[in-house]
Amino acid sequence: MTAAAPKRQRILSGMRPTGRLHLGNYLGALQNWVAMQKTCESFHMVADWHVLTTDYEHTAEIEPNTLEMVTDWIAAGIDPERSPCFVQSRVKEHAELHLLFSMLVTVSRLERNPTVKEQVRDLDLEGTVTYGHLGYPVLQAADILLYKGTWVPVGEDQVPHVEMTREIARRFNTLYGEVFPVPEPKLTHFPRVPGLDGKRMSKSMGNTILLADSREEIEAKVRTAYTDPKKIRKDDPGNPDGCVVFAYHRAFHPEGAEAVATDCRAGRLGCVADKRALAEIVAKALEPIRERRRELEAHPERVREALRYGEEKARAVAQDTMKQVREAMKIG
Repeated sequence: MTAAAPKRQRILSGMRPTGRLHLGNYLGALQNWVAMQKTCESFHMVADWHVLTTDYEHTAEIEPNTLEMVTDWIAAGIDPERSPCFVQSRVKEHAELHLLFSMLVTVSRLERNPTVKEQVRDLDLEGTVTYGHLGYPVLQAADILLYKGTWVPVGEDQVPHVEMTREIARRFNTLYGEVFPVPEPKLTHFPRVPGLDGKRMSKSMGNTILLADSREEIEAKVRTAYTDPKKIRKDDPGNPDGCVVFAYHRAFHPEGAEAVATDCRAGRLGCVADKRALAEIVAKALEPIRERRRELEAHPERVREALRYGEEKARAVAQDTMKQVREAMKIG
């Protein structure tokens, strides 16, 4: 059996509902989503089941965090009528396809996943990794392939998961017939954005700038940003490589970034003045998002309605895919 290909390139993207989003979420994924919805058929998923892989003890936080996150999505430019937004657990077909795919992947293959290894190390989970955590790349594969995603916009750390999705799609198609496309990862220009301290950006590490932060909060946070430790005085020559401030210039002010780097290296630009200029640039860039967010906060029913609409659209596609899967496998 050969399934009909989607008319347009289709993408399925998702985020774990951890509340308000930061610059890493925006530059690493969300900005790309907004751009791609103009040319692609896009579905955006609140990955609430994925939260349980590492934080199954705090389920009461999922719903409020979901609303905060989807508010940021829409404020940043996601059009929920063009790009349906939905909650993963509300579309049960994700669980069914995950179960079927789990029969096609070995434990040793899952244990080789570098992203899971990194999470185990960073979260100090050695010896306590759950079955769900080890297998969440399989759930992610089900998420993507349920909508027959052809592109997967991801951050750099998620590329190994996309490779597993590709492997599963090929294995299923070989065993049962061509049902799924083999998707390709699509990285943003800034797939890995440093936190204010130069480490991985994470709210748990307190090194983020949130999309919802006020101008005053942005200014205060940028003042703490890591710069070249050898540049002590204003006229000391500096090295912008590895400097968080310069990394943000490249993201938000690319046309002026090289001039900043040149002046830094020549000792013509001090860190205090540079941070002041950057704070103004970032605050101005995020102002439209903050304004739209304020409007949505005043009308939270718009976000809930967007999720209900997205759920209907997602479920229709998911049910059709599972019908094809069952026919191909000759089960159900």
